[in-house]
Amino acid sequence: PQSNENTDTIKPKIRKYNRGERLSVKGLKDKKLKSQLKTKEDLFEKSALTAAKVEQWLLPSEGGALEADDGENTYDYTQEDIVKNVDISSAHKAFDLRLPDLGPYTIDYTHSGRYALIGGRKGHLAVIDWKTKYLMMETQVKETTRDIKFLHNEQFFAAAQSKYIYIYDKKGAEVHCLKEFVAPLKLEFLRHHFLLVSTNKAGVLHYQDTSTGQIVANYSTRLGPCRVLRANPYNAVVSLGHSNGTVTLWTPNMGTPLVRMLCHRGAVTSTAFDMGGSYMVTAGADARIKVWDIRKMQALHSYMAFQSTKSLDVSQKGLLAVGSGSTIEIWKDAFQVKQEKPYMKHRLFQNSTIQDLSFCPYEDVVGIGHTGGVTSILVPGSGEPNFDSFVANPFQTVKQRHEAEVHALLDKLQPQTIMLDPQKFGAVDKNPRKNLREQEEEEDESKKIQGQKKAKRKTKGRNKVGKRMAKKQLEAFGTKRSIIREQQQQQKQTKGALVKEREEPLPRALERFAS
Repeated sequence: PQSNENTDTIKPKIRKYNRGERLSVKGLKDKKLKSQLKTKEDLFEKSALTAAKVEQWLLPSEGGALEADDGENTYDYTQEDIVKNVDISSAHKAFDLRLPDLGPYTIDYTHSGRYALIGGRKGHLAVIDWKTKYLMMETQVKETTRDIKFLHNEQFFAAAQSKYIYIYDKKGAEVHCLKEFVAPLKLEFLRHHFLLVSTNKAGVLHYQDTSTGQIVANYSTRLGPCRVLRANPYNAVVSLGHSNGTVTLWTPNMGTPLVRMLCHRGAVTSTAFDMGGSYMVTAGADARIKVWDIRKMQALHSYMAFQSTKSLDVSQKGLLAVGSGSTIEIWKDAFQVKQEKPYMKHRLFQNSTIQDLSFCPYEDVVGIGHTGGVTSILVPGSGEPNFDSFVANPFQTVKQRHEAEVHALLDKLQPQTIMLDPQKFGAVDKNPRKNLREQEEEEDESKKIQGQKKAKRKTKGRNKVGKRMAKKQLEAFGTKRSIIREQQQQQKQTKGALVKEREEPLPRALERFAS
């Protein structure tokens, strides 16, 4: 008999985790095999039941989605239609902040999705508890602000201003000024490594540790100003988009890019990664949006846009947001299979031009920064419906925040752990010692060859063709002389050995035959 826990609510979830119908063992004569198969089938049923319990109690919320009737499309539904058919708390999450004088705006959310940071190009900075519409901080730096980024939590954020990078606290007070890096353009923060990554007009990639203040790495890309910077959430590898259409992948451990890919015929305008780190999306000035499989470094498919795309972002559930001009499109399941039509569409008021967009974690919301201010729209099914309070807690208290900061510093990863395949870190090297020794010997030989001094090119007539040919001939004659001397020494040694053999006394019976 089944237990009372297998109610009507949990039965569909059990079917979800089942491995098919139970195997029939009536016709088997082997008792041992019969008992083994029975125990395995019992284990499968128990595992399906426990998985269903976990989903019922620990994952109570389910993701939403837009469903269209026959003859309709989901992208025909406007934000007004969606707001009318959702609950009051969800309806309050869609709003417009009209700030036409200080834009265009960029937007960023904390990892928990509770707070939003907005920054205008003309120096307007603000931190908002966007769910309650409470303004926590607002300031005017009176300087061009190109990008903004939250650090490990809402207490601090970084702003890339016209000359330097500045760090502010939640009250708007300036805490630090990073003068080591001049004219920044783009910012990114790696929260597991406490690294602030930035690029500038000279095309330099800069890594700085925010917990110690030390400069970890400083590399020149040699590809001009870089205005596209995005980190892979899976392995913390940074992608840069350049004006010649290439995308380069960087880590702080190497001074050269790990991968260099030619993605577009024009300048790269934006890049984005999915949460699993397997797919990368790029947009270029050629009005193309391409999806790449990073595991193979291969293009899967491409989409054509009406104009150049300004910003891209991927949600926790894999929805792709594309912002071009004054229109934002949301694409569903756009990585594995090429889609024919978008999931949602939205057009901004007064034809404002999109500057930046970002999905809010653990919410079905996307924030849009544009020339007219900031807009928040509802995107059903974009965010993770269940959050883990040990990873990201939107309702954490002051004490919990302090404990989370301490745990984050204790669990901080070193920059050496950033690589394309993080699964290789800590794995066993299966190469035998002989191969390792051969590799070391080859590396030593290559270093010796590289360390040899090259012949200097002398001037004042000594670098003529005739002089160089004469030097080469002298070097050739020198080698020939050394070879001839070695041959002569060998001949002398052989003659001396023959003479010694002849000087030895012969027996009396053979003396008459000696010449």
